[in-house]
Amino acid sequence: MKKRTWKDVARMVLPWKVYWQLKRSREELRARLSKDDLTSLAKIYKSDKWGFHSYTPVYEKWFAPYRHKSIRFLEIGVGGYDKPLLGGDSLRMWKKYFSKGVITGIDIHAKDSLVEDRIRIYKGDQYDATFLISIAKREGPFDIIIDDGSHIQSHIIKSFETLFPLMSPGGIYVIEDTQTSYWPKYGGSFDEMYTVNSAMNYFSRLTHEVNKVEWGKEAKKDDAHHLGISSIAFYHNLIFIEKSH
Repeated sequence: MKKRTWKDVARMVLPWKVYWQLKRSREELRARLSKDDLTSLAKIYKSDKWGFHSYTPVYEKWFAPYRHKSIRFLEIGVGGYDKPLLGGDSLRMWKKYFSKGVITGIDIHAKDSLVEDRIRIYKGDQYDATFLISIAKREGPFDIIIDDGSHIQSHIIKSFETLFPLMSPGGIYVIEDTQTSYWPKYGGSFDEMYTVNSAMNYFSRLTHEVNKVEWGKEAKKDDAHHLGISSIAFYHNLIFIEKSH
């Protein structure tokens, strides 16, 4: 028989709000006593950005200059699937890491119970441009956006095309879990990896935007799709897109 943890016992005997307050207090105490780096915080807040993935060292390189600034941060995907009391682990990690930041999350499922000081959460579809624009107007302009949402290729591209132009100059847009570019379940393909309309192919093509200033005069006349990208970086299952200043 599996040994019960303090969490198991607490869930059984305590009202949800009391249990939640104890959980949060324990997290905050452990965070204050930790090394305070992003990997340590991910472990404390149970974010899958470390452990299941190894994203936190990469994030630390990119986000350290923003850590103590009053940034506007958006994460697509709160976690916990359709369970209203579960999820928000990464949002709480980001709140601790960005000590002056306002953290916004969006999810297809209602997550109102996870809202707290400096964490806002909205219910909506990341493929709905009208919804995304309304959030950008209300909570933005965002300095950092992370797409950890459905991982469906068309959703990833639509969200980026909608939100990236609305970001602050110098903003950083991140796509997580790009392995789904090779998985048919998410609209990707391994057999047709070079031709499928996947996130990997889409952003690979966008690398030419970095050098748009060097294009010929005739090509530069068409600025209709110029996104103002200063850099694109590819890591294992991660893509970082930096907006020009």
